[in-house]
Amino acid sequence: MDANAQASVLITHEVGLHARPSVKFTKLAKTFPAQIEMALTAHGPWIDAKSIVKVMAAKAPKGTTIHLRASGEGASDALRALVDLVERDFDEGAAHARTA
Repeated sequence: MDANAQASVLITHEVGLHARPSVKFTKLAKTFPAQIEMALTAHGPWIDAKSIVKVMAAKAPKGTTIHLRASGEGASDALRALVDLVERDFDEGAAHARTA
C-alpha cells in the first residue's frame, strides 16, 4: 500500500533555495524511493523535488514556505528528512553567514 505525506517548512537560509542548498535538497530527496514534489504555494504548481534544474528554477528566497508532498515507500521519512535539512539551514547556517 502506498503511503502519502505532506509537509511545509519555512526557508531561513540567507540565499534561499539557491545552488548549494538545492543540490543538498535534491541529493537527499533522491535517497528515498518515494515520489517527492515541492511547490511554493499549497496549490502548486508542483515540481519534482529530485530535479536539481526544477528546484533551482523555483528560486525560493529566504522567507518562503515550501510545500512538500510525497507518495510511495518511505514518503513520511522522506519529508521528515527534507524538513529537517531545511530547518538546519542546509547544514550551512553559521558557516556561511556574512557579517558587515
